[in-house]
Amino acid sequence: MEKETVRIENFSDAVFAIAITLLVLDLRAPEINMVKNGAELLVFLKSEWTTYLAFTLSFFSIFIMWVNHHKIFKQIYSRNTAIMFSNGLILFLVTAVSYPTALLARFFNSEASSIAVAIYTGIFVLINISYNLLWFIASHNKKLLRPGITDSAIKKITNNYLYGFPTYLIAFGISFQFPAVALTICMLLLIYWALSSGKINMNKNED
Repeated sequence: MEKETVRIENFSDAVFAIAITLLVLDLRAPEINMVKNGAELLVFLKSEWTTYLAFTLSFFSIFIMWVNHHKIFKQIYSRNTAIMFSNGLILFLVTAVSYPTALLARFFNSEASSIAVAIYTGIFVLINISYNLLWFIASHNKKLLRPGITDSAIKKITNNYLYGFPTYLIAFGISFQFPAVALTICMLLLIYWALSSGKINMNKNED
């Protein structure tokens, strides 16, 4: 069976690359008149720790989203309008990550941290929903999937994405009171997605 999703995947790869590149724009060097010596430069760099945190967290989040996107499309062989639009929703949200990242970088160490973290965790709630939507559409029509994929493999992939939704939702809920804890949950979920991405690289002959 010939794979019909190559153009979707190529376009998606380009969007992921642009989204991850946009994150760099919020990294800034000090103006030359702001720094007179090495000590002042170190003080400036230390004051930018929230920017480095936000950049690192978002960079690896988008990278792992790209990995999982690739894994999903190893299972999807055919396309329809719903597949294309649900994938478009993922790409829309991925390109939007740079904005809450900028808010997190600027306000995490301030009195507005709860709102900044809520917006940041909220975007990942929506991204998780969009991934679940893409897989829901694909998995409910086996003609769209690769030949030979088993029901147990489909169920494993479904569960893998469903587990993340309530956790992201909890992180979003507690971000209004405990923003640091909410961000820690996002970091742990990042590790979870990194480790679990292999679970959706199913063997054709799996029962």
